[in-house]
Amino acid sequence: MENNKLIFWNVDTQVDFVEPQGKLYVQGAEKIKPLWQQITDFAKQKNIRVVNTADFHYPESEELSNEPDFINTFPQHCMANTPGAEYIAETQPEDAVEFDWDKNYDTFETVKLARNTVIRKDAFDVFAGNPHTDTILQILSPETVVVYGVTTNVCVNDAVIGLSKRVKRVIVIMDAIKELPNIPLPFDEWKRLGVEMMTFEELESQL
Repeated sequence: MENNKLIFWNVDTQVDFVEPQGKLYVQGAEKIKPLWQQITDFAKQKNIRVVNTADFHYPESEELSNEPDFINTFPQHCMANTPGAEYIAETQPEDAVEFDWDKNYDTFETVKLARNTVIRKDAFDVFAGNPHTDTILQILSPETVVVYGVTTNVCVNDAVIGLSKRVKRVIVIMDAIKELPNIPLPFDEWKRLGVEMMTFEELESQL
């Protein structure tokens, strides 16, 4: 695996999902924090580019509801400019270039210069939730994308499916993801799409 054709894809490792006091806490997610720290440190050490996605909602967002079904709609979480929308310390992107879903940009050249890119989104699917995602991915033009974060059966799944249509190889770090209850797990579908799953230790040995 060549580092210049490889990127890491950090899905929504935000306070509201990971921390027990978060607004949409994913049970057990905080136990992955040491591993996420390892992954973040490894990417820095190996100079691997990281795309960091983040939920960034306003009250009128389609996925928010006062009577959520916890499948298609959820209570308020990762509200714009609140502490819950911040990344946890373990995955905090250093010197990142940031792209909001509700802003236009004259250039995306900064993506080439930065090791960390932040893509804020207003939908489960980062490709639907931010109109700039495809442009950013085209500029980075990776052959292999390594995915980790939360949640396995919502935003991670949408990222994996979207990436599998756009890049040659998608790898999910199986010990660095966590699911929400009551929503089917996507592993059979990932297998059908040719997505690979491995532990971080296995990935490390290949890099």
